[in-house]
Amino acid sequence: MVHVAILGGGVIGACCALAAQAEGFSVTLIEPEQPGGEQAASYGNGCWLSPQSVVPPSLPGLWRKVPKFLSDPLGPLAIRWSYLPRVAPWLIRYLLAGWTEAKVRRTAHALRPLLEGAPALHAELAAQAGVARLIERKGLLYIYPSRAEFEAEALAWRLRAETGMRWLEIGEDELRQREPDLDRRYRFGVLVEEGGHCRDPGAYVAALVALAERQGMRRMKARATGFRIEGGRLRAVRTDQGEVAAERAVIAAGARSAPLARAAGDRVPLESERGYHAVIEGAEVGPRTAMMPSDGKMAVTMTEAGLRCAGQVEIAGLEAAPNWKRAEILRDHLLRSFPGLPRDLDPARVKFWMGHRPSTPDGLPVIGPASGSGDVIHCFGHGHIGLVTAPRSAAIVGALLAGRPPAPDAAPYSARRFG
Repeated sequence: MVHVAILGGGVIGACCALAAQAEGFSVTLIEPEQPGGEQAASYGNGCWLSPQSVVPPSLPGLWRKVPKFLSDPLGPLAIRWSYLPRVAPWLIRYLLAGWTEAKVRRTAHALRPLLEGAPALHAELAAQAGVARLIERKGLLYIYPSRAEFEAEALAWRLRAETGMRWLEIGEDELRQREPDLDRRYRFGVLVEEGGHCRDPGAYVAALVALAERQGMRRMKARATGFRIEGGRLRAVRTDQGEVAAERAVIAAGARSAPLARAAGDRVPLESERGYHAVIEGAEVGPRTAMMPSDGKMAVTMTEAGLRCAGQVEIAGLEAAPNWKRAEILRDHLLRSFPGLPRDLDPARVKFWMGHRPSTPDGLPVIGPASGSGDVIHCFGHGHIGLVTAPRSAAIVGALLAGRPPAPDAAPYSARRFG
């Protein structure tokens, strides 16, 4: 039986392991930490299963805001001055990727096949893993102080419509009925009925890995460092615990994937878009539907651990210490958005977290064969949409491992697009 090594135990790696097993391969998952643990981006994300996430982070005119990104360390997108020399090439590519509406439109159409039907796919996976309760399909709600603020985001909603998304517009009275705990400054909403959310992404990833183990997967606690490739064929994966013999490998190591991709023949501009979350345990009030306020651009979701607010983008690399003031902003936004939360909130009830979104400058993941050997498959760089796109991304990987043309076509996600 052909042996596949999966490098990384986040939600992408877990889904790739299951996809490889479904194709009849034996699998070893190489991951230095506990799958679903707090170190993983999968653990702390916004919980959203958002088929409407076709809009890339970089949009036309973003370049005008770069001075603000540098001057405001607590803004929704901030760049640390000390990291600017290192991130400048990536940042230039990032701005150019969203320079015109035509470029953004191409990206949106490339993202949609990875997103379509994702909540239903996750519901199936969760049921197989015995954690069906963790996936809820109640839609996703965008909230605005007025319809004018919604109309100011015309490009984003136009791209969603062009790629097949549909939604319901909700006026003030209906919004009050749907979300009685919400602050009254919000008077207009947009409900994406196809959307859903995960009540505990960390537990979900752990359950998927456990499912793969029950199906025969071996899990190895090690960090992959490279490959032994001879004559264009993979012979082994190198790790800090020695070599692991394998005929195929999948790079799914999140924000730490770039060195592995380079070892497999591809230079990929990958950066950490550091994200934060704040969770209020035992929240007295909260949203009935997972929501995103237009004045915060953060995901607000009721989870099994409490009321979570996740967001922020900080460009500071993998090693810099967290700036917990950014998480405090998220907590304070919850307090403003839900007046029923206590003003004298006990600090012991609030938990902060910071993690690393693995982001490419053009907003598309890297999926497909490596240049150094077709036996090595890339599957990383999903940025803000790793959770939601994991099943479709893994399906592409499974097809490539089996030698079939994947659906959707993997060409838009090739590492070769970076030259």
